[in-house]
Amino acid sequence: MLALVVDTATAAVTVGIVEYSDQAYTVRSEHIVVDAKRHGETLAPSIAAAFSSASVRAEDLGAIVAGVGPGPFTGLRVGLVTAASLSDALGIPAYPVCSLDGLAEPGRPLLVATDARRREVYWAIYDADGVRVTGPDVAKPADLQARLTTERSEPSEPSESAERSAPDELTAVGSGAALYAEQLGLPTGEPLYPTVAGLARRATDRVLGKAPSEPLTPLYLRRPDAVEPGTAKSVLT
Repeated sequence: MLALVVDTATAAVTVGIVEYSDQAYTVRSEHIVVDAKRHGETLAPSIAAAFSSASVRAEDLGAIVAGVGPGPFTGLRVGLVTAASLSDALGIPAYPVCSLDGLAEPGRPLLVATDARRREVYWAIYDADGVRVTGPDVAKPADLQARLTTERSEPSEPSESAERSAPDELTAVGSGAALYAEQLGLPTGEPLYPTVAGLARRATDRVLGKAPSEPLTPLYLRRPDAVEPGTAKSVLT
């Protein structure tokens, strides 16, 4: 089964075509364009390029996988509206994936942190199996670093989960981790943005199991900058 993968939760527009079969998946095409202010202009051409590179048509798709954030309001909405519209128009299911999960490759404990603007990061912690054990949440890098330091110093009874997610072993990945590496105080690595393979991995069971379509509910984690105007003040005094 072929699936379109879309994510616009970060400064990058991530788009690709994935082929699912036999409990596995193969990335047929991937296009990642980094431009925080042009998600709307970049997404459609990226989808067209992904189709062309994979030599498939929209009618060949059997599912859509969409990153639902956390991410800034406007950019995230562009991807989700597009994914939901294609799902409806083609009559195929859509599956949401936390965008931070799309950076968490199994193999080592990770702190995934993306740029949330306002000098904050969206973050989550993953064990060596790629299982999210904390988050997603939003915080200032210094506050997050203080939390990690506290967790290192607090004694706790050993457990399999604790061993797999020990803060001392964490590597930080993501654009927020790179931007605030000094404040976070952790070794950094890649990827910086969600990958097609990372997002596709999280939807494998649902795609192959032909699970029902799920709502693409955005993870904003905070209110948008725009607010409703208050009641107009009278000019008569």
